Order: sequence, then C-alpha cells, then structure tokens
Amino acid sequence: MGNPKAFLTIQRQEAGYRPIHERIQDYSEVEQTLNSSDRKTQASRCMDCGVPFCHWACPIGNKQPEWQELLQKGRWKEAYQVLSGTCDFPEFTGRICPALCEKSCVLKLSADAPVTIRENEAAIIEMAFREGFIEAVKPVRNGKRVAVVGSGPAGLTVANQLNRKGYDVTVYERDELPGGLLRFGIPNFKLSKKIINRRIRLMEEEGITFRPGTAIGEKIPAEEIVRSYDAVCVATGAETPRDLPVEGRHLKGIHFALELLGQQNRLLEGIAIPPERLIQAKGKRVLVIGGGDTGSDCVGTANRHDAASVTQIEILPQPPIGYNPATPWPAYPQVLKTSSSHEEGCTRLWSLATSRFIGDGDRLTGVEVEEVKWTTPREGERPEMKPTGKKWVIEADLAFLAMGFLRPAEEGILKELSPATNPNVFVSGDAASGASLVVTAMASGRKTAQAIDHYLKQ
Repeated sequence: MGNPKAFLTIQRQEAGYRPIHERIQDYSEVEQTLNSSDRKTQASRCMDCGVPFCHWACPIGNKQPEWQELLQKGRWKEAYQVLSGTCDFPEFTGRICPALCEKSCVLKLSADAPVTIRENEAAIIEMAFREGFIEAVKPVRNGKRVAVVGSGPAGLTVANQLNRKGYDVTVYERDELPGGLLRFGIPNFKLSKKIINRRIRLMEEEGITFRPGTAIGEKIPAEEIVRSYDAVCVATGAETPRDLPVEGRHLKGIHFALELLGQQNRLLEGIAIPPERLIQAKGKRVLVIGGGDTGSDCVGTANRHDAASVTQIEILPQPPIGYNPATPWPAYPQVLKTSSSHEEGCTRLWSLATSRFIGDGDRLTGVEVEEVKWTTPREGERPEMKPTGKKWVIEADLAFLAMGFLRPAEEGILKELSPATNPNVFVSGDAASGASLVVTAMASGRKTAQAIDHYLKQ
C-alpha cells in the first residue's frame, strides 16, 4: 500500500446527496460524486488487512483491497480491470448495493467509519467509460446457442458471461425494455436508466440479441424455446408481491409498490399509461405499508408527485441507531436506515399491524392500524408478535403495499421450463432463491453461466 497508516489521519468522506429542495423537483440521481483526487484519498484509507473481510462478505468476491490500492495510486485502468474481473456490472452495484463489504470492513468494525468501497467502485467504472478503457469484446463463436428468459441482474449476468465464452446468446424480456427490476423496479433517482441503456448497447455491440416485449409461454411457446436452443436459463425474478388480505382490500387507491414504481419509470421512458390505470399522488395522503427499501422508494416517488403527506409504517419495532447488539458482525446489522427519500419528508411509525382498510363508497379514506409488541425470544426461538388492542386510523387516499415478494412457485413459466423435465434448462437469481439483493442475483448468474458452460461442454 502507498500509505498503510492513512486510515489514522484521513476521515471517511461520503459524496452525499444533492440538496433536498433541488432533487425533489426531478428524477435525476440524488447521489453526488467526489472529484478524482478526493476519491484517491478515500481509497488510501484501505488498511491492507491481513484477512480482507470485505472480500469475504461480497457475494461476487470482489477484490476490494487490490483495486483500492490501484485507485489510490491513480492507476484507474488497472483498477477497472481488477474490478471487472469479478463484477459484470459495477455501475449497478456501485449505485444500489447495500455494500455488504463495508459492513465487514475492519474500519467499520473498529471505528464505524468503513472505506467508501461502494462509491469508489462507482467512480472506477465511470472513469472507465469516460476514458474509453471499456472496449467491446468480440469473442470467437463456438456454434452453440443459449436463450436467457428475463433481463434483470441475474439474466444480464448469465448473458454477459456466456457471450464472453463464445455462445450465441438471445435474451427474452416480456416488458417493453430490457433491465427487469433494474429498469422498472428501482427509481431513476437511485439508478438512472441511461446507465442501463449504456450497458445494453455495449452488450448488443458484443453480439448479444435482446428481444423485449416477448413473453415466453405467450408469444413463443416454452417448448419451442427448449427445442430451439442448446440451453435455456430462466431468470424471471420473484414477481409475486406479498398481499395484505384484510377487510377493505378491494377499495380503490390500494396498490402494490411496484405498480407505482414501474408505472413512474415507464412514464419517464415515454411509455404511455392508460388514464384509468394512472396512479397520481399529487395532493393526496399517502400511506406506505412496509419499512424496507421498496417502501422507501415509494416514499421518494410520492414526494416527487407532491403528495400532501407521506407516512410509512412497519410491523417490526424500530431498530437502534448505529449499532445493534442483537445482530453483531458477521450478521447483517439491523440498524435504523434513513434513506434520501426519508430525508425528503416522511412520518415513520413502527410496531404497527394493518387491521383493515376503510373507505367512502369504493374509495380508500383511511387505514386502521393496531400497535403490536414483540416478545424477546429465548435462545433458538423466534420472537412472537402480540396485539396490544390499541387501534387507531391513519387517514389515507393512497396505500402502497411494500411487504416483500413470495418465493416463486413451480408454476407458470417455471413449470413449463422446469429443469426436472428439461435437462438443458437452468434457473438463476431470484427465480431460484426468492427475492434477494441485486448483487446476490449477479452472483447466482455467474454460477449459472458456469453450470451451463459445463453442461454444454460435456
């Protein structure tokens, strides 16, 4: 390392967000960037640990200490080469990954000030695109064809890996444009769709064929895909949201979170939405049910609609700030997360269960909630939720259900394209594991590509 003691004198510096009054008026990315000099300085804080827990914690096995050293020495191209050796799309993970690496950084564990690994990663890939370090790879074709069904992070990774190995890859996507969750699930203010378009163009230049607007099982029979390709990868994600079947669920104004998020992203792409399906939060009282990242994304979107008020409720108790003794490392720290969307305006409430939806005629006007208490579990047991009987009504014109997704069942496309009956079919990402992180889906995509390659070489 250039200066193995830099962490003693240099403080962690984050790029931060654009001013609230400015960013809330648009859908541009809220996160700012540091200049290249400051970025190199931040990279110098890497301690060159004997055991790099950051590498251990990363689902795709990024070699953080190696590219941090190259970055702090100003060797950007070499830093990109090391980074891209393990990560297919650093421009995605550098923006939206929860940075498991930083949660395991020794500077996090010892001083609660980890190296800015995620931001450094984003800086490296953006420098690589700006300076022309990234050139289209034109592999020698091996004569075998692979179909990938789904173009989210897992599907894109499978396609990228197999294309580099010489396979002729076609990616089928039922939505209007490729990208899956990246395009129609994550708001533009967290991930600009220009970033996705840039990568798709590069993949097309390298020989991958994308067929958006093509639903397998509808426009093309599943058996035709199995018959036409040497191998097929199903990477359709975990698409079924968890519902809330309580009284009043039928009322107008109650939507799943991705109905709002997907629709807003489509509008920004210039895709027309029928007036009867348009969700508009302007001037309305919005309630988001679910305290995770998807719920936070609904908060940020509703604020940009100029909602009259935004409230987010969570059934679990409020986690502690900074450190949680119940989730020590190496467990993922369950601590209070305040996102950029929360900063923009939101009332947050915890330990609340939804009892029923209340309406005037067929329209939602409020949601009855009940306070719950969670028991402290004995060792090996799960905590139990107990209703307290204390109920009240939160006034709401719109409610968004952001309570996660169900594990994909062996039905629909997974039944038609089942590895159990089709030896040349493979399943990857959330379609195989259930809902997870983008980086975890990418890790699954790399493993699936290896499995397909092994199968086709037998």
